[in-house]
Amino acid sequence: METFTFRSRVDAWLVAVTLGVPVAVLAFVLWRFPPQGSAHAVVAAAVLIPLGLPLWLLASTRYQLSDDTLRIASGPFRWTVPIAEIQAIRPTRNPLSSPALSLQRLEIRYGPGRTVLISPADQDGFLRALETRRPPLPASGSAGRGQAAG
Repeated sequence: METFTFRSRVDAWLVAVTLGVPVAVLAFVLWRFPPQGSAHAVVAAAVLIPLGLPLWLLASTRYQLSDDTLRIASGPFRWTVPIAEIQAIRPTRNPLSSPALSLQRLEIRYGPGRTVLISPADQDGFLRALETRRPPLPASGSAGRGQAAG
């Protein structure tokens, strides 16, 4: 069976907050305490380090479906979800920290009490690809076009 990769949907407000806060703090620090002499290197590091992780998350958050596994990558973080262990999928706007760059999310319950929130840009395509890998799950909410999937 083919492997499918889905990028995360990205909310513009999340990008603005994630990148805007470090830039605003840097601008304030530079305005209030202009670097002198060799302090430019310290200021550059102070900017690049806080921006590095958010940029990495924005550039790399994705969900990959293989025959029997959902692999989730977001910056340095990785999850592996066996498709056979998925018990339920439901749409949510839960704002908890997760490998999802949008509040238009899917909550995936799997294994013994485990949950992960994801936000594929193409939720319908993601759910269709997942359905081809296992039988549909019992309805627990509406996903995509009003149907639960698994």
